[in-house]
Amino acid sequence: MPDIHVQLVRGNERAKAEAGAALYRYNVAKTGVDDRVPIGAVLRDTSGNILGGLWGRTELGLLFLDMFFVPESIRGRSHGSRLLSAVEAEARKRGCQRAVVETSSFQAPGFYVRHGYEEFGRVEFGPQGTARIFLRKTL
Repeated sequence: MPDIHVQLVRGNERAKAEAGAALYRYNVAKTGVDDRVPIGAVLRDTSGNILGGLWGRTELGLLFLDMFFVPESIRGRSHGSRLLSAVEAEARKRGCQRAVVETSSFQAPGFYVRHGYEEFGRVEFGPQGTARIFLRKTL
């Protein structure tokens, strides 16, 4: 057997993509379900510029929210609620029954709670008093 070694990498997107594809093939082989589809919605200004948005994926009956951004200058005007509602509605059309999101305590956990998400896990990290928060929702 050839020697196998560990090499730390930084920013090697090709290696990450290859490992991710192999993991997904394994998951499909184990579950028999091949349904991963990206999902997203964007906020555009009248010139068509993208100001922010919500991105994730649907898979195995779950909506995974990966990245959500609304610029501070337009927060508090229901734009985030509209983005979330649009993505959740599309996820339900795709057969998703639950949603999962991970956020930081200094980001917007309260936003998700106001939209029906409940916390199910928390991991503290530095700086002191901050945490990664895991939330879920039945769609």
